[in-house]
Amino acid sequence: MGLYVARRLGQALLVIWLAYTLVFLAVQLLPSDPVTIFLSTDAAADQATVDAMKAQYGYDQPLLVQYFSQLGQLLRGDVGYSLASGQSVATRIGAVAGSTLALASSAFVAAVVLAVALVAAAVLTRSNLLKRLITNLPPLFAAVPVFWLGLVLLQLLSIQLGVMSLFPDGSFASLAVPVLVLALYVSAPMAQVLLKSITHVYEQPFIDVLRAKGASPAWIFYRHALKNAAGPAMTIAGITVGTLLAGSVITETVFARSGLGSVVLQAVTVQDVPLVQGLVLLTASAFVAVNLIVDLLYPLLDPRILKSSAAGSPRALTA
Repeated sequence: MGLYVARRLGQALLVIWLAYTLVFLAVQLLPSDPVTIFLSTDAAADQATVDAMKAQYGYDQPLLVQYFSQLGQLLRGDVGYSLASGQSVATRIGAVAGSTLALASSAFVAAVVLAVALVAAAVLTRSNLLKRLITNLPPLFAAVPVFWLGLVLLQLLSIQLGVMSLFPDGSFASLAVPVLVLALYVSAPMAQVLLKSITHVYEQPFIDVLRAKGASPAWIFYRHALKNAAGPAMTIAGITVGTLLAGSVITETVFARSGLGSVVLQAVTVQDVPLVQGLVLLTASAFVAVNLIVDLLYPLLDPRILKSSAAGSPRALTA
């Protein structure tokens, strides 16, 4: 188990380092340095001001010096300073990250619960018509754009029915409705993969043995089938983190919520490259962290993964 965890941690750190390198190289491909781009719309900024800011932010240094200097700062938890506000990027992001984290984590939990509930209903129902109806819901959820559903619910609940405010007021509805909008979209791939996986599990001989022993359908589903089918769905759940964060930005914009969405919009509008760079690294780190957690949970579902990893062929049992 120790070797497996060490490998996964090493892979996670490697991915974060590659993400930092790609973001750094992408910044170097811009037409000019971030300070010049940021001040390009400021008529009052003269060359002396541009040079002073470039020296302050280190953009006047050679490329390799900038790379290793910023990498060293990143290792110390310093992701630079915003050009627009002068605040630390970590402070700027940390001031609003809680709101986005509350929305994204609530939507993720709701999406998992919804996906499992849909699959359970599809498997346990005795009505073929109801089963077909339920299995068609995930594709419908995936086809509905997040921003469109958000605008429709906002129009219906706020303007037509008047049961929620147009702007966040701290009420339960002001959080529950955005969570629902996001959870419906994110739950779709989880439910589709889980349904496919659990259909395969139900074709295994041990399910027939359990039925022959008199186990109830609900006992077979929750006690045996769900655990064996959870692996692929967990992988999809980890991958949907990127979708979840992107959807959070859109949802925050539609429902006028403060959070990373408003920070992203402001950073892009004023061309605050260090802040955009910090947001990209934060998103990459969150994506890697969630997928690391998924990898560490895999052996709890299937201990054979540890033996496969120790033998040097971790994909042999998961393919």
